[in-house]
Formats: sequence, structure tokens, C-alpha cells
Amino acid sequence: MPELPDLQVFSRNLNKLLAGKTLEKVTVHQLKKLNVGESTLKERLEGRKLESIYREGKELRFKFDNDHILGMHLMLNGKLFMFKGNNQEKNSILELLFKDGEGIVLTDFRGLATPTLDPQERDAPDALSDELNASYLKERLKGTKTTVKNLLLDQNVIRGIGNAYADEILWKARISPFSVCNKIPDEKIADLADAIKSELKDAEKQILKAHPDIIHGEVRDFLKIHNSHLKKSPDGEVIQVKELNSRKTYFTEEQELY
Repeated sequence: MPELPDLQVFSRNLNKLLAGKTLEKVTVHQLKKLNVGESTLKERLEGRKLESIYREGKELRFKFDNDHILGMHLMLNGKLFMFKGNNQEKNSILELLFKDGEGIVLTDFRGLATPTLDPQERDAPDALSDELNASYLKERLKGTKTTVKNLLLDQNVIRGIGNAYADEILWKARISPFSVCNKIPDEKIADLADAIKSELKDAEKQILKAHPDIIHGEVRDFLKIHNSHLKKSPDGEVIQVKELNSRKTYFTEEQELY
């Protein structure tokens, strides 16, 4: 599943490819995930200029010049492909064709990728926002007995963090993923806040360096802990793998359990 750093890069590259183009036609191949009818989508978006593509949480947002926004959640297997003239991709969910003949299509062989017209804004801060800081984390962690990894993955608490980067962040902060939130000391919460920003921003740089034009897929080979090809952390500690709420969780003994 593409996570926040992947989506950051996708949005950057899609902006270079598509921003400023006028949408000629919207084609909906699967309606079951769309929150409005196809006629409504066409009425709101066709003939409008695409102003920008950006990321919000785990979604890509396509903003048009009439302030309507098309959100795309790729889910586990969703992918975006550019095409010229006619879309030839299988398992298409929705496609946008621009007046210059270029287009982009959202696909998913499982049919779970979700397009949404004017997605509802959430109150939870984005992982890279200024609102996500040590004070906010302290307030949220002190009020719950869940594990810290579960809290990081809760999109109603922090938007954007997925399974792989939760493991990377917690290793960076040297906090066990199985730690109980309200037992983590304040100084470690500050480390956690710093680790969230630094790990996600560094990952974006790594992806751009290795795949500067990428608009789909995921890049994970540079990860230091959540990496099935590695046996030890950068500091030489054995990487362990356990299940936490049906998710594989990678960690080491370097991380303190609270």
C-alpha cells in the first residue's frame, strides 16, 4: 500500500504533468465506491481547469478552478497511470481525459480504490502539519491505554501514517510498538514527535532520489526496520517480527517497552 511519502511524491509529479490542464471528459468505470452519480461528477468537473494535485492524509486531492475537489484513496492495490488518447488499462475505476489528449486513470484489480467528490475534511492533524507536535501527542497519548502503534495508525488521531512507517518512526524514537500510550514519558513523546516528521520527510527524499518520476507503486527497499530483506537494524540489533492487530510489526530490543 502506498503510504504518505509515496503519495507526497506522486502528488509532486502529477502536478508537473497535469496542473493547468482543462478536463474534457470524466469516465466512471465502477460506481460502487463513488459518493455521487456519474452525471453529478461530470457536471461539476468537466470543462474545468485542474489547479493542483496535493496530498491530504492517505488521499490524493485533485483541485479544480471551481473549488470542487476529486479525492482518490488508493487503498491497498490502487494505481494511477497516464495515457494518451485512449485508456488501455485493465481494472479501471475512473479516468480523466484532458483537452490536450492526455489522461490519467485510477485502477484497482480488487475494485477497492475510492474516488470521492469533495471529500469531507477531518479534524485530526496531518502527520506533516504544524498541528502535529509534542503537545498534541502528549494530550492524545495520556488519554488512552491502547498501544502506541495502534494510535499512530488511527486516522482519527493522526492522518497519513501507515504500517511500515509506524515501525520506522517508533524505531527512530526508540519506543516499543507494544508500549501503552499513557505510560510513555514526556521526553519520549517529544522524541516521537520529532521522529514522525524526520522519518517521513527523509523517506520522501529517498523515493524521489531513486524514482524521480514515480506516480504509482511503493518504494520500501531503503527502510531500516520494516524490511523483510534485513536481519539486523543499522545498529546491529536483531529485527523481530510479531503480529499486532493482524499487521506485521517490525521492531528490535533497542526500543523501550513502557
